[in-house]
Amino acid sequence: MFKKRSPNIVFRPRRLRRSPACRELVAETTLSPSDFIYPLFVKEGLSDPIPIPTLPGQRQWNVRGAVLEARRAYSLGIPAVLLFGIPLKKDAEGSSAFGKNIITDTLMAIKESVPELVVFTDLCFCEYTDHGHCGVLDKDGDLDNDKTLDLLVKQGISHARAGVDMVAPSGMLDGMVSALRHGLDDAGFPSVGILSYAVKYASAFYGPFRAAVEGSLLQGDRRSAQMDPRNRHEALLEARLDVEQGADMLMVKPANTYLDVISDISREFPEHPLVAYQVSGEYAMIAAASEAGLLPWHEAMEESLIAMKRAGANCIISYYALMYAEYINQA
Repeated sequence: MFKKRSPNIVFRPRRLRRSPACRELVAETTLSPSDFIYPLFVKEGLSDPIPIPTLPGQRQWNVRGAVLEARRAYSLGIPAVLLFGIPLKKDAEGSSAFGKNIITDTLMAIKESVPELVVFTDLCFCEYTDHGHCGVLDKDGDLDNDKTLDLLVKQGISHARAGVDMVAPSGMLDGMVSALRHGLDDAGFPSVGILSYAVKYASAFYGPFRAAVEGSLLQGDRRSAQMDPRNRHEALLEARLDVEQGADMLMVKPANTYLDVISDISREFPEHPLVAYQVSGEYAMIAAASEAGLLPWHEAMEESLIAMKRAGANCIISYYALMYAEYINQA
């Protein structure tokens, strides 16, 4: 006869954590190279790639180097790259952002070498203006939102002609998605997608990136354009406006300090793929702590990235993407 069990059965969750295989079997969140978009900084006039001191493991690339790095990323299972351009010439309107430039040259070269790779391009002017703001300024020195929209469309069409898959406007300008969607469609590029920096906070974690793209402000700040870190519900408004204007994908930036916002937007707009951007400061903190022997590099980085997926992100922009893919492939 079977003994009658006690009604007070103790459930032991540790049974499902007893072995690596068991933990893998019941894992609720997964992270793989196919989840990543890998950022690449391309600089005009370089003969050889240059290490970026503020972002350990990253470089400013010339066209040839960027193509080789993009090809390596794709071979490791990373499906997409995001290009940031650094011109030799800067002026008040960011005129180097238009027409043939370092971005269009790199874009065409990557598409010729790795046609299957998805290429995103950052659309902004902070790297191209001599004052470092994300567009043209009015007579009072404030960002001229609507005049900048016209230039943003011009920049986007330049990238579309060079073969971009998706443009990624990052200036947090009012109406930027609508302007780009109409501009691209009218220019004959209805299939070019838009990844909107829909929710971009005025964050203290952008410092290493500013040095990498040589786009620091001469005066003022970006708080009139980027979101106040104290606001959560406003993020839903910004995302909703971009969805209504035709965005194909949405982004939250930074990621680790705004996991609640990632969760909110993933629930509110489940039909729109959501990208989390692990920004330069978030990456550099872990790198610095690892160098100091305070954190295990790969484990800490992986945990921070899994947090973004667990919160609801579909894709992640991270400077660690290629290193993670290499680490996983060697495991």
